[in-house]
Amino acid sequence: MDEAPAIEFRKPTKLAVSVVIPVYNERDTVVEVVRRVQAVGIHEEIIIVDDFSIDGTRQILMELDREEDIRVLLHGYNKGKGAALRTGFQQAHGDVILIQDADLEYNPNDLPRLLAPIERCEADVVYGSRFLENADQDPSRLHRLGNWMLTAASNITTGQRLTDMETCYKIFRREVLEQIDVEQNRFGFEPEITAKVSRLGYCILELPIAYSYRTYEEGKKIGLRDAANALWCIAKYGMGRG
Repeated sequence: MDEAPAIEFRKPTKLAVSVVIPVYNERDTVVEVVRRVQAVGIHEEIIIVDDFSIDGTRQILMELDREEDIRVLLHGYNKGKGAALRTGFQQAHGDVILIQDADLEYNPNDLPRLLAPIERCEADVVYGSRFLENADQDPSRLHRLGNWMLTAASNITTGQRLTDMETCYKIFRREVLEQIDVEQNRFGFEPEITAKVSRLGYCILELPIAYSYRTYEEGKKIGLRDAANALWCIAKYGMGRG
């Protein structure tokens, strides 16, 4: 892996933070997630991208869009999580851009701690890991195994030493994302962004996070097809062809 770009060290400062929330059929959880993010108080703006929800989520988001710190963007058809994030990144104004899922698996109370190394100029990219030794998590064994395999494959091609490449909690300095064109429309976003960040020479800092696992019956949307596509993306982007 290439040497990481030099960081201009300066005193810790309050950075403008854009929180990007991709949403698809999350009417039961999206409001609570937004309220939890607001309660943490780290954000300059919350950008919610609805990926053509059909369960009433859009009507809820239209009410949230009236709030000063929230912007709601609507897709005209279902494109996928990666596409929703691409839309959100393009509209974000913050110095730092972070991803928050719209379900209740990830706890926004972790966000200030994840953001701190960037504020202190100690990192340019931070991932929240569900699998570090002192992380608070309860995923299924199958989920743990699948994540381990994908993360291990990603590490081989990127030179990173991650424990959780597939995590939702990814935080970037704006200038990092400005160098990356997101191509993947679905869950292939995770290995793609990890590979492209690595190819730019950035090391990714991992910190432990809390995690509350959601079953497929409760609405989890990742399946074997997505896992196969993730492996393809690891090969494509990690080996320098994408």
